[in-house]
Amino acid sequence: MSGFKGIVYDCDGVLFESRQANLAYYNRVQDYFGEPRVHPEDQVRAHLCHTAASPRVFEVLLGSERVTEALAYAATVDYRQFIPYMEPEPGMVDALAILARRLPLAVATNRRTSMPEILRHFNLGDYFSVVVTSRDVLRPKPFPDMLLLAAEQLGQRPEDLLFVGDSELDREAAAAAGIPFVSYKEEIGADIHVRHHADVVRLVLGREGVPGA
Repeated sequence: MSGFKGIVYDCDGVLFESRQANLAYYNRVQDYFGEPRVHPEDQVRAHLCHTAASPRVFEVLLGSERVTEALAYAATVDYRQFIPYMEPEPGMVDALAILARRLPLAVATNRRTSMPEILRHFNLGDYFSVVVTSRDVLRPKPFPDMLLLAAEQLGQRPEDLLFVGDSELDREAAAAAGIPFVSYKEEIGADIHVRHHADVVRLVLGREGVPGA
């Protein structure tokens, strides 16, 4: 077994494929303000909707002068209607079930309010002892605040944890927090790169941690 004493996960792109859900959510706000929708082909803005915290997304899509109004309207939109568009990443549940028996797990996400309901919908709440969202800190990722708070709540030093993410924001936040970083699927210049959730289990627990390995 490695020396890691806990694992922190990003949500979007790591636990779930959620691009469709996120675009549907932000396009609901775009419709309300009479602005053009964001389409998957618009890779820059679509990626922003998938990774950044809502204040930053609204700043880019609607302008800084409408961020407060956009956040107020977004707070009235029930995200539960978009959760069915989210798809759990292959092998994620099995990996969490194995890891949660050995280590404390946390989520650190730039989402604001939807994470608890997502965990309930997919019956994942029992696996995570700590959930940190952008509402819990002054600065979202790429700043380290969220990861440092997760480490504090886990009762561990940042350097003893592992952060699994999929974006440049995740990589930068991990570097600033001093937490070892693993990139999931995406090639973003991380020292460690995995393609599947079973790879995280092998990395942390060794081959004996994966049934049938």
